[in-house]
Amino acid sequence: MVLKEGQRVKLAADTRLTDWVAMTGEPATPPEAVAGSVYLAAGTEGTVERVVEHHHQSHGAREYDRLTSLLETFGHAMPTESRRQLEEQVGALEPEWIAYEEQRHRVTVRVRLDLGFILDDTREEVFTPV
Repeated sequence: MVLKEGQRVKLAADTRLTDWVAMTGEPATPPEAVAGSVYLAAGTEGTVERVVEHHHQSHGAREYDRLTSLLETFGHAMPTESRRQLEEQVGALEPEWIAYEEQRHRVTVRVRLDLGFILDDTREEVFTPV
C-alpha cells in the first residue's frame, strides 16, 4: 500500500511516542533527559502531508543484481569453473539482496493528526486508510 498526499488515514494500533530533550541552564542536569511519553490511540485520524519512497541500494545489492544478470545472460556459454565461481559470488551476495528487497519499497509519511500532533518520517504501515 502506498499512501497519497491529502489522503485521510488513521493509526492502525495504539502508538507510544517518546523523545529526548536538551536540558540547558542547570549544570547538574544531564545534557539530555526523557521528556515523557505520549500515547496515541488506535483510530486517531489525520491527513497525509508528505510521502517519501526510499530507494537505497547497497553496493552488495547492486553487485548481486549485476552478477545475476551476467549469469543469466552468459552463464550457459561460460566455462564450468568460471560459472561455478560466479554462482558462488552470487550466493555470497544473496543476503544483501534479500535485505534490499525487504527494504526496497519502504515508504515513510508525514501525517498531521486531527488533534494537532504531526508524525513525521513514520513508516506507512503505522496507518490505514479511512
